[in-house]
Amino acid sequence: LQMLEQQVVGGEQAQNKDLKEKHERRRKYADERRLQLVAALQEASEDSSEQALLNVYDSIQEEVRAKSKVLEKLRAAETEIKDLQLEFGLEKMDYLSTIRRQERDLMLCQQLLDQVHSLVRRDCNYSNLERIRRESVWDEESGCWRIPEPAIQKTHLP
Repeated sequence: LQMLEQQVVGGEQAQNKDLKEKHERRRKYADERRLQLVAALQEASEDSSEQALLNVYDSIQEEVRAKSKVLEKLRAAETEIKDLQLEFGLEKMDYLSTIRRQERDLMLCQQLLDQVHSLVRRDCNYSNLERIRRESVWDEESGCWRIPEPAIQKTHLP
């Protein structure tokens, strides 16, 4: 059960390396973008204070326009940061719901297996679950397990 949980946790494609790399690239990009936005916010706040002190504006309207542009940039950066946080929050919620759903499905399958196992004939190769697990092979092309065909094993006495 623990082995199955380890394979299932992380989504239906827990073993998909391409998907993991894609998520890692997206996370790195978002982290880099967040750092850039934080740096831009700090730079913008420094620039605005320097600009207010160093620049002499011809009119109050020019000063208001300049400060409005800086304020617009700050608001845009803050909005983008909030959007990124929201996106990752939604992704996290999606992953957690997928994990919960798969855990429920796994529990259902395990309970069904436990109930049905007692109904399997003793001379059938499906009566030994460990043997079936050993003989099952993962098929990369089709993305599913190839399990042995059910067979009745009759013992012949001499």
